[in-house]
Order: sequence, then C-alpha cells, then structure tokens
Amino acid sequence: MLDVYFHQCAIAMTCRQLARAGLYLANGGLDPVDGDRVAREETARRINAVMLTCGHYDASGDFAYRVGLPGKSGVGGGILAIAPRRASIAVWSPGLNAAGNSLVGSLALERLAARTGWSVF
Repeated sequence: MLDVYFHQCAIAMTCRQLARAGLYLANGGLDPVDGDRVAREETARRINAVMLTCGHYDASGDFAYRVGLPGKSGVGGGILAIAPRRASIAVWSPGLNAAGNSLVGSLALERLAARTGWSVF
C-alpha cells in the first residue's frame, strides 16, 4: 500500500503540466482543451470542496481565508489552485512554512486572488 503512496508523492511535473492537469476542476469536470469529460460536475465540485477544506494540511483554514481558492499543496513546494469557471493555477517554490506548504507560493496565490478578485468568498 505504501508503494502506491510513495509513487504518487514522487511524480515530477512542471508548473505548466500541473496547471493543465487541474483544468478540468476549473471547468466543472470537463477538460476545456480536448473536450473530454474527466469527472462528473458534482465530482469536480466535491474535489474542489475537499481541496479548499483539507488541501493544505493544518493550514487549510488559513489558506482558505487568505487565498479563497481550492488548492492542494505538496511537500515538494508545488501548489495547485483552482479558480472555478476561470483558471487552474500552479506555483512552485520549495521553501516550506511550518505547516509544510510553500511559503512564497502561498503568498503569490494570495496576491493573485486579491488582484483578480477570484476568491470564492
């Protein structure tokens, strides 16, 4: 069982690839590039809700308050954030804060959300 977990934690991709991978979450489960249905709309909505409430470990509430977008961080310093019906955004900066999330990545997403008004709140 741990083999599967370790394999998923070791996936290497660029910010562009990560943002592309999350596009269906910003588009109600439909991949806007190729038109494929990746997930039902209800499933994409549920994934976004789980990312908003749990995607940043013990700092999930703080991320939701400061950024206001569903997001999932990784211990490698990457963060995928979803602006529903707008965009899938990926940032990467390896310096982690005490909660294990990218410090600079979180700040960048906070500024982006503030400047664009994309917060779901």
